Amino acid sequence: MSFLQITKPRPGITLVTMNRPERMNAMAFDVMIPLRDALREISFDNEARVVVLTGAGEGFSSGADHKDDGIVPHIAGLTVPTIARRALKILDEVILSIRDMHQPVIGAINGAAIGGGLCLAIACDIRVASTEAYFRAAGINNGLTSAELGLSYLLPRAIGSSRAFEIMLSGRDVDAEEADRIGLVSRVVEPEALLDTCYALAERILGYSHIGVELTKQLLWASLDAGGLHAHMNHEGHAQLYVRLTTDNFEESVRARAEGRKPVFRDDRDYAHKLDPK
Repeated sequence: MSFLQITKPRPGITLVTMNRPERMNAMAFDVMIPLRDALREISFDNEARVVVLTGAGEGFSSGADHKDDGIVPHIAGLTVPTIARRALKILDEVILSIRDMHQPVIGAINGAAIGGGLCLAIACDIRVASTEAYFRAAGINNGLTSAELGLSYLLPRAIGSSRAFEIMLSGRDVDAEEADRIGLVSRVVEPEALLDTCYALAERILGYSHIGVELTKQLLWASLDAGGLHAHMNHEGHAQLYVRLTTDNFEESVRARAEGRKPVFRDDRDYAHKLDPK
């Protein structure tokens, strides 16, 4: 049985489903390594314009697998501390792979997102939740730290520092309604409408230029690391000029608006009329 399912439910959309429902898609290495590798491969699938990440069954991901973590590869001859670091690096790479993908990633949070599962959810660019979803920074509940896999970096930036401190230190559950209210998710829908809602959002994104979407994602993430407003505005300006001067996208949007149709963005520029005076 494959613990990961990859399908293309609609043109331009790739659905990645963690498929171990009997364990609530826990983050064992036999799930996470294929997930990491699949995300890296999909990133270079130029027909995949938007990615949707979800879990099979009733849970998105329950975090650490308390029954069987699976096997960390390439550890022969290593000591326990080194093996532990290798294991954590694999999990870190899953989070970073989501962030580094060329495509926007929509998290379809269908149920529990606990511990590492919350980290997976917060790594997604957009999160849409089912009414059955809930979130818990569970490390603190287990005598550990809730600061894992980038959570203490990403969560305060998503919902504000005070709320993040309270959620991560208390280890309490955040239900879908609260997650919507505090901005942890962008919207909440009934379970049966979750994937279709994500697909509809993805199709709206598909209507825009490939390069425009990709750069917007990159700039939004870069803003979290920006040293200041002036530096980031320069970054934005260069990206905007790059697209404006190297494509006909802006001209096409003006023409389409005047003609009452949807624009067709080619992400390219026709220089022929400039080279041929005729």
